[in-house]
Amino acid sequence: IAVSVSACNHHPAADKLQRLSNRDNPIWIVIFFNRMSLSNCHRYYSGEKKAPVLTIFIGGNHEASNHLQELPYGGWVAPNIYYLGYAGVVKYRGVRIGGISGIFKSHDYKRGHFECPPYNPQTVRSAYHVRNIEVFKLKQLKQPMDVFMSHDWPRSIYHYGNKKQLLKMKSFFRQEVESNTLGSPAASELLHHLKPKYWFSAHLHVKFAANNEELVPKATKFLALDKCLPHRDFLQIVDIDHDPNAPDCLEYDPEWIAVLKATNSLINVTHYAWNMPENNGLHARWDYSVSEEAIKEVLEELNHNLQIPCNFSVTTACYDPNKSQEHMQPVHIINPQTTEFCAQFVLTDINARIQQMKEDGLEHERNEDDLDSAGSAEEPSDYTADTSGLSVSVNPDEIILDEECEDEECADEGLSTCLVESSPDHPPDTSASFSGLSIISDSMTASSDDAVDSTNEEPEKSSESNQSAEEKSLGDRSLKRISSGNESGNGGTKKIKRRNQALYASKDEDEVE
Repeated sequence: IAVSVSACNHHPAADKLQRLSNRDNPIWIVIFFNRMSLSNCHRYYSGEKKAPVLTIFIGGNHEASNHLQELPYGGWVAPNIYYLGYAGVVKYRGVRIGGISGIFKSHDYKRGHFECPPYNPQTVRSAYHVRNIEVFKLKQLKQPMDVFMSHDWPRSIYHYGNKKQLLKMKSFFRQEVESNTLGSPAASELLHHLKPKYWFSAHLHVKFAANNEELVPKATKFLALDKCLPHRDFLQIVDIDHDPNAPDCLEYDPEWIAVLKATNSLINVTHYAWNMPENNGLHARWDYSVSEEAIKEVLEELNHNLQIPCNFSVTTACYDPNKSQEHMQPVHIINPQTTEFCAQFVLTDINARIQQMKEDGLEHERNEDDLDSAGSAEEPSDYTADTSGLSVSVNPDEIILDEECEDEECADEGLSTCLVESSPDHPPDTSASFSGLSIISDSMTASSDDAVDSTNEEPEKSSESNQSAEEKSLGDRSLKRISSGNESGNGGTKKIKRRNQALYASKDEDEVE
């Protein structure tokens, strides 16, 4: 299986994957990081080409959001390429694979999935921001997880690997690493709840391995990879134990389907903030985990046939590079895969509900002031201290375009402009080894020396005081709908982009997409 932490309709490793697909291995997972290649993705969508191995992916912050939004519960974006949706869990040969799409931004975290084409400058970004309902659903799971994927890193994971080496390669991470604010607090919460065997991420354009020993005896092995470019560590093979008697096809996960059914009433398709139920005396129900009986009901509904149907269908005209293309705004599409899935399990089709709101004239006013997620006042957060997500770091080789470019666009665009190759001064990290790993380039290991030192480091003391103030503020607020957003104005003056002249004098390999 090729498991991608970003959309992967095409990648430079395709030939290598084709060769690997002929290997006589019971089961292995190829992990790589890449984004869509605009010059080739249409060939997979049209069926001209087919992914050489079954590929399961989550979205990041550089995807075709309008297309992925057609599949909020997951589905096929091309033959043999399966998207997990906003969040999802599937099985292959008995291996349980889950993931959450997007990146964390606190000012959108509690909103519903309200975005749809045509987008404005704010919603084109907020469309790929993680929402609390997806985290809440995943936290209802009780059965063991083998593999989990997130685009951005779980916050604090850098304390459990070779942090010194990481900061040599990415010195501009130092401030956030030392203040423990780099990464997603939502992903960190999921890491500690799900305790998967493996967790894979991307976003920061650097290879990094860690072993979260806090989760012992269920220690999680973490791996992030670099950009999919020559001379970069973007590919690694991991051997995974599997059930030889399990079907050789992609399957629904019955517990996840049961959770989707149980939480269906919590779906929010407005821009208003919405708190998830919690055990604070204000909710009649806060535990949406499912019973064995509910899981059995799902199995009976499916006649114990969990195979995910190969029902990919083209929903828009395929791109033809030989014909001139007119620039067209994306349109709101209701995907037949989602329609079929929702009908089968009696779930709310998010896009159909948004469309119905439009037709009924109930859609909230879509003006920039209302939807200015980039400049809106932030809602109180459930997380400690800084919940601004990824990050205030500035790459010395990248001059900021606007506020969000600091943490979203640059993290996947121009954040990494230099790679420290293995050398006597920067040796590869091989001080520990994990069983069950087939290695390409460096091993999926964490330096035990640095990991031990860094786990004893305490976050800034201000985090505790900020958290207590935040909790008090949350206690005073109603947990009904909360209006969010800056309704009095838009989000500030845009900055003018000026790139470092040195980038033109010497082309960096990051510019080759």
